[in-house]
Amino acid sequence: MSVNEVVHKPFIRGGYGFLSENATFAKELAKAGIVFIGPPVQAIISMGSKSESKDIMTNAGVPCVPGYHGTNQDPSFLLEQAEKITFPVLIKAVMGGGGKGMKVVHNREDFLDALESAKREAMKSFSDDRVLVEKYIVRPRHVEVQVFGDQHGNVVSLWERDCSVQRRHQKIIEEAPAPGLSEETRADLGAKAVAAAKAVKYEGAGTVEFIYDNDTSKFYFMEMNTRLQVEHPVTEMITKQDLVQWQLEVASGNPLPLQQDEIPRVGHAFEARIYAENPRNNFLPDVGPLLYLSTPEPSENLRIEEGFKAGSRIEVFYDPLISKVVAHGRDRTEALRVLRKALEEYHVVGLSTNVQFLRTLAANEDFIEGSVETAFIDKHFDALFPPISAPEPELLAQAALFVALRDQPPVAENSANSPWASLYARRFGSDVYHRIVQLNLEHGEETKPFQVHVYSTGVGRFDVEVEGVDGAPNTKFSSVTASLASPTQLSSTISNQKRITTIVSQRPPPDVPASHAPNTAERMHIFHSEGQKTTLVIPPPKWLLSLGGEVLDAAKKGIRAPMPSVVVEVKVNAGDKVKKGQVIVVLESMKTETVLRAEKDGVVVSVGCKKGEMVPEGKELVEIDTE
Repeated sequence: MSVNEVVHKPFIRGGYGFLSENATFAKELAKAGIVFIGPPVQAIISMGSKSESKDIMTNAGVPCVPGYHGTNQDPSFLLEQAEKITFPVLIKAVMGGGGKGMKVVHNREDFLDALESAKREAMKSFSDDRVLVEKYIVRPRHVEVQVFGDQHGNVVSLWERDCSVQRRHQKIIEEAPAPGLSEETRADLGAKAVAAAKAVKYEGAGTVEFIYDNDTSKFYFMEMNTRLQVEHPVTEMITKQDLVQWQLEVASGNPLPLQQDEIPRVGHAFEARIYAENPRNNFLPDVGPLLYLSTPEPSENLRIEEGFKAGSRIEVFYDPLISKVVAHGRDRTEALRVLRKALEEYHVVGLSTNVQFLRTLAANEDFIEGSVETAFIDKHFDALFPPISAPEPELLAQAALFVALRDQPPVAENSANSPWASLYARRFGSDVYHRIVQLNLEHGEETKPFQVHVYSTGVGRFDVEVEGVDGAPNTKFSSVTASLASPTQLSSTISNQKRITTIVSQRPPPDVPASHAPNTAERMHIFHSEGQKTTLVIPPPKWLLSLGGEVLDAAKKGIRAPMPSVVVEVKVNAGDKVKKGQVIVVLESMKTETVLRAEKDGVVVSVGCKKGEMVPEGKELVEIDTE
């Protein structure tokens, strides 16, 4: 690495990712005479190894979870250890972090497949496939402590954070301080975290992570991340400190800016991570363009940290995190209120995100009460993913008006007195302009399209009739005024209520054949009623559907890529007999593996992918004859 050729400053900070805790990187900087803004190399090595770090913590009096942390990596030996620990167990990459190389295994039969997958993820993320096996605590919380050390032997804790609500072992929402802890437990956590840092002569920013057992109120050392983590802004909010500045002070040889008894704790803070993923499709990552992005205005109590702007494209090669929303309040209730309002004003179109899920989560009664655990999403799945209800007639009317106004030819400003402008609502023969707009829900049960009739009765004035569904009466709106305030905003007055509604059109990719699938038709993304987003689909005409029908019918038996991915492994060949649930293909997208299994018994007809191939969403990977 010729680092001097590209860097002309004596200090380098590795950011918030794995580079910031890469011992090789830190060594090379030292060789080049450049100060690494981070801990000593030996601390990175010791804490980067989950097995070595457990031994150090045990010797320092920090409690650890029971498990096997040795060097023997033989699969049959690890299976024996798992059986001694008793299932469920957790397989974790020795050099891991960020949920990579981590698998929960509930029974003996699934252990070896999970071990193989964990080792693959670990090798890709850390170039090291060693794992350890630990007892899986059934009702855990993830509580971590922010620590800082300087070159003079001083170490402090800057309170704790709760990061329990997760999917795929990755954090979704974090808060500080952790709710529901006694002051005695809080002080004990801080003391144990400081002891952990002192045990490795730590310098700079670090995070000591603990598993907190909800059933026993005991906590156990999990790992230490030798970097300033993504969620550090919640700590900054409650301590009123700039932790990056602290890093620079320590790297410069200065003592810590504050001693332990000087560190404030002011109010409460939340951080919500905006991910490019589809929560209703098992949180699978999504890629594509950010066609439209509108975010809330930052303030003293609200931070918006973005990695992308409107027009950017999210690719498959990186983590799905695209933004963070950080909210602060005088207490947890106020902070949560600030967060909910910010999420209501966060609008994204172009690819799937978890914004609507975060809104639902932040309004969940158990979450509001602080009853959190790492299995929170599974435990409250039905409440977090309620059935998608039919849109209100007012919303359908707005969508139809937007389509009708958008499709009208523009009228020049100087032609207001022209009959072509003043009489546009009528056709030759005095027929009133009438348009029928068909709309479907993007998700939910397949039903016949909603039919909305739009009658233009004058310049900017309409009568709208929404046909009832399943025998319900039609809904009529008379003398509706409507106009386009901008290409993405509809100004309307319906039932004597004036509304400004954001509506963003998303047309399908030109190379995708038309079908009844939502991503093959034009979608209308409507933001309404306190930030709620409803996506409606304008179904393609029948003649267009017929063109793509044969192509799609031929692929009905195939296992298809649920997202753009890299093929990690193909487990079958043409002619193989497969059983329901058998692993067929393993994919990797945004550093996360996805296993595709056979839905029924059958015979493999053809294999349309190979290891290492990049495949687009919807590509048929394997065709299986199940008849």
